[in-house]
Amino acid sequence: MKKNFKINLTWLALIVAGYLLLSLLIGGGVINPFGVQTISYIGIQIILAVALNFIMGISGQFSFGTAGFMAVGAYAAAIVGMYSRYYVHFYLAMFAGAVVAGLLALIVGIPTLRLKGDYLAIATLGVSEIIRILIMNGGELTNGAAGLSGIPRFTNWQTVYIFVVLAVVFTMNFINSTAGRETLSIREDEIAAESMGVNTTKVKVIAFVYGAVLSSIAGSLYAGLIGTVTPKDFTWLQSVNIIIIVVFGGLGSITGTIIAAIALGFLNVFLQDFGSLRMIIYSLALIMVMIFRPGGLLGTKEFKLSTLFNKKTKEGR
Repeated sequence: MKKNFKINLTWLALIVAGYLLLSLLIGGGVINPFGVQTISYIGIQIILAVALNFIMGISGQFSFGTAGFMAVGAYAAAIVGMYSRYYVHFYLAMFAGAVVAGLLALIVGIPTLRLKGDYLAIATLGVSEIIRILIMNGGELTNGAAGLSGIPRFTNWQTVYIFVVLAVVFTMNFINSTAGRETLSIREDEIAAESMGVNTTKVKVIAFVYGAVLSSIAGSLYAGLIGTVTPKDFTWLQSVNIIIIVVFGGLGSITGTIIAAIALGFLNVFLQDFGSLRMIIYSLALIMVMIFRPGGLLGTKEFKLSTLFNKKTKEGR
C-alpha cells in the first residue's frame, strides 16, 4: 500500500514539475508564441488519441467517428463563444457539447456496435460525415461551409495541460476498474467474455460513448485555441491522423499514445521547412516505424514507475 502511494506521489510530482518547467520556459521567452500554440495543439491531439485508443486499443472496436464528435464540441464552444466572452459560458458549452456527443454516440452505438471490423469502420465514418454535412447545412447557426470565426481565445496551454492530465488519469482509472477489465476481455475474446456473463453490447457502447465525450472536449479546446472552425477541419482525414497516432504508439497503450502524439506533432512542425517533401518524409518515417515496430512504439505495454523502482531495488541488492 505504501509503495503504491509513493508511486502516485511520484506521478503527481512529475505532473507538477512538467507544469512548472513549461511555465518557466514560456515565461522566460525560451518557447515563443508559435511553440506555445504547437504544444497546446499537441495536447489536444493527445486527448483525441487517448479517446480513440480507448475505443480501438482497449475495447477492440474500429472507429472512424473521432472527427464528427470533435466537431460537435468545437461548434458548441464556437457558437456560445460568438455571443459570450465569459469563461464560465465556454465551459458550460464544452459540457453541453460533451453531453450531445455522448447522446449521439449512445444512439448510434447501440445498433452499429453489433457490427465488427470493416463494417463498423464504415458505419462510424458515415456517422462522422453526417454530422459534418448537418453542420454545413446549419444555416446562420453554423454559417455553413464558411464556418465561424472571431471565437474568443478561451484555450491556453495551461487549460490544455490540465485537461490532458484529467483525460489520462480518468482513462487509466477506467481501464483498471472492473468495467475496464470487462472491456479488455472483449478485446481479447468477445465470445469468451460473453460466455462469462459480460454484457458485451453494453460495455462496447460505454467505451464508445466515453471516447465520444473525450473527443468532444478536445474539439471545444480546439475551437478556443484556433479561434475559427469550419466543416473542412473535421473531415475523415482528421480521423485518419488520430488513427495514425494510436497505431504508431501502440494499440492499447495510453503512454505509447502520448509519446506518439508528441513525437509526430514535433516531427510535423520540424518538417514544415521542407515544403512539398514534408509529407513524403513524414510518411517514410511512419513506414520505417511500422516495419521495425509493427506493434507500435510500446505495443500494449504501459510505462510504469513501479518497474523503475523494482529495477533500482534489484540493482541495489
